[in-house]
Order: sequence, then C-alpha cells, then structure tokens
Amino acid sequence: MKIRVVVPSITKEFDALGLEQYSPGARPDTELSVALLDKGPASIESRYDEMVAVPDVVRKAVEAEKDGVDAVIIDCMADPGLEAAREMVSIPVIGPGETAMHVAAMLAHRFSVVTVLDSAAPMFDRHAARTGVAERLASVRAVNIPVLELGDTERVIKALTEQSAMAVTHDGAHLIVFGCTGMIGLAGDVKKGLEDLGIAGVPVIDPAILAVKVAEALADMGLSHSKRTYPLPPEKEIVGY
Repeated sequence: MKIRVVVPSITKEFDALGLEQYSPGARPDTELSVALLDKGPASIESRYDEMVAVPDVVRKAVEAEKDGVDAVIIDCMADPGLEAAREMVSIPVIGPGETAMHVAAMLAHRFSVVTVLDSAAPMFDRHAARTGVAERLASVRAVNIPVLELGDTERVIKALTEQSAMAVTHDGAHLIVFGCTGMIGLAGDVKKGLEDLGIAGVPVIDPAILAVKVAEALADMGLSHSKRTYPLPPEKEIVGY
C-alpha cells in the first residue's frame, strides 16, 4: 500500500519530519511518501493561509494518483483543499480535521479540541458544524504556541496537558482532540499527564496517526468518496493555473 502525505506548506523541514513522524502510525507494509507544496504558505494559521495553499494541495493529490498512490492525507487540521481534491481524484483523500471530528463523536458524548492559537477556534466551530457534531463540541482551547515552534516538545506537552485538563474539569469534555497535526506523536504523553493529575479514562486523539489508519482501512476495503458527491469538475477555461 502507498500513502502520500501532502503537507500544505513550503517549509522544507516538514519534508523529512513528516515522514519520520507519520511512519510509526503506519503498518510495516505501508509505503509512506511526503509531498510539500511548490507554492503556498510557510504554515497554516488562518483562512488566508488555507486559500493560498489549496491550488497546490489539489495538484499534489492529482500527482499522487498518477503515481499509483492508494490514498492521500492532507497534513493539516484545516483540511485545505479536501473537497476540491476529492473532485479531482478517485482515490481516498483524508482530512485529519474531518476524520477526528467524526471519530471523537463516536467515542465520547462531548469532546474538546486543544489547538495551537486562539485564532484557530472559529475553524473548529466550522468543522464541527460541517460534520454535524457541533452539539458535541465542548470547547476549543489553545496552547498559544505557533505551528513553527511545535518542535519544542517539552513545552508543547506541558501546555497540551494543562489545557486538556482544563477542558475536562471546566468544560465537561470526555475526550481530547489535538488541533494541529504538528502535535503528532504526543497523545501518549498527554494521556499520561492527565492520569498523573488524577484524570483517567479520557481518550486523546492524535488526528495525524488516526488519518493514517483510516487511509489504510479505506484502501484495504476498496472504498473511496462518492463521485456523486464529488463529481469531476467540467472542463473550462481557467486563467492563471
């Protein structure tokens, strides 16, 4: 099986880092590859960043299908270009944001998202509404650490644990969803941190690893998005792309 992780960023460090971080979540027989954007933002922290990233995200998904890839993951909780990419390809295209929302609603009555910046909160409100789980979203909290600073693992784990604890004790969350794929690999640390604070039985979803597992499952079952929902766009003149 081949899975392509499309990183909606031009930041070169995310190339090797993405492969290193996603690999532990994949099966031994899954071949992972990473594609960065040729044109786009350094990171995604706004609707404008999303808009700038979308054209190349879609192009990378098309390239992945031509390369014989079985599924594509868009490496961002904003899921930039998710629906447009699905229109352009027939292989599964997985958005970690959409996927995490659905699975969180399966596993808990109420859940909270702990993301990078306060400014990202409206995005998760929109995600929850679009996926039909708005009434299950207890809160959106932020560690207030920019995406490009998530490499400071000790600081990130501490902040994630603190905000997750607040989400449970103050907001009534029964489950925590990381609000950035750059937090990949930290779910176990945060779950243990919560347990050390006396907060047990609270699942912590790592959306990036979850996306790998869902991509593998869909490809195994020969399932992909409906082309009645995401039909191929009609051919027409488009200037500049």
